[in-house]
Amino acid sequence: MKCTFLLYSVLAIFFLSNCRAPQDLVFKDYKNLRLQNVSFSSANLKVDLVYYNPNNVGLELNRTDFDLYIDSSYLGHSLQNLQVAIPARKEFTVPLDIQVDLKNLLKNGLTALTNKEVLIQLKGNVRVGKAGIYKIIKVDYASKQNFSMFK
Repeated sequence: MKCTFLLYSVLAIFFLSNCRAPQDLVFKDYKNLRLQNVSFSSANLKVDLVYYNPNNVGLELNRTDFDLYIDSSYLGHSLQNLQVAIPARKEFTVPLDIQVDLKNLLKNGLTALTNKEVLIQLKGNVRVGKAGIYKIIKVDYASKQNFSMFK
């Protein structure tokens, strides 16, 4: 009895020591950038973000809640309930629908959009999980990107 308990304890320690903390998702590219429902004060910016999951485990993304900034100027907000499968060790696409404040864009961000390279920031939360168990993860992503509305 003591021998089996010792064997199970050693096996548990071995397997738990091999577990690594999950790695962050890697942003690869954006595709299909388009403006829809444009009015004098707002518009919908739709974009597909391409990521790579370096982990050995697949997950599911089911909620996004972001504020988008371009060169530190507030551009808009995205709040979505969606179902996106995140496969293990593969690329995947997240469709974002961002409500853009055009008054603020024209006042602060138009020069940022005419630059060739811009600082893009996403601040907010995502909800990811597996098998019905979800966790809210804070997102504070910033990256310099070569940007063109006519990509």
